[in-house]
Amino acid sequence: MSSFLNFPKLIKGGLVLADPASGAIKRVITLQYNPDSISRTLQAKTVGQDTADRSEALRLKGPAVETIKLEAEIDATDQLEAADPQATEVGIHPQLAALETILHPASADLLANNALAQSGTLEIIPMEAPLTLFVWSKNRVVPVRLTEFSITEEAFDVALNPIRAKVSLGMRVLSVDDFGFDQLGGSLFMTHLQQKERLAARNPPGALGALGIGGI
Repeated sequence: MSSFLNFPKLIKGGLVLADPASGAIKRVITLQYNPDSISRTLQAKTVGQDTADRSEALRLKGPAVETIKLEAEIDATDQLEAADPQATEVGIHPQLAALETILHPASADLLANNALAQSGTLEIIPMEAPLTLFVWSKNRVVPVRLTEFSITEEAFDVALNPIRAKVSLGMRVLSVDDFGFDQLGGSLFMTHLQQKERLAARNPPGALGALGIGGI
């Protein structure tokens, strides 16, 4: 028996689109290949950065602003070799479209709002997008907003369908400052923050001696 059968199942990262009120899952977008790296930046939200009051230097106004960037690859080579009907007909258009539509309002909503405008409605409420979650293992499930999205299509079939592409995603983590504490997105962020605190508590404490000092 091959030893490969004993390998753990590969967990993939991806995005989940959910109803912002009920939490009902609308779509799961799994990355075909996990990125080799993910870049994260955290910027503290301090009181002191906006004022010259030195007494406020250590006060935090809220959760840090976190941004996430990654590059993912999408490739239909294996599907084409297996004569997959969808890949043969449209290449990787469906995978790309699933990501692109996160940034677009639904066409039905656009048409409905246009009908309201044509009928003379004075105030039209902006369309609400699904709640987008970035999932990178069970230890990192965060509500996000896509802020950057670029696609580099690198190969095409004879019908000019893209069959290989690189996708760059930039996301900002949404916190209770964006949602409040009563919405699902805010609750998910608090769960994420509490998970960070539990993981931080598992980090072995250091000693001042390791820093070459005996006290402060």
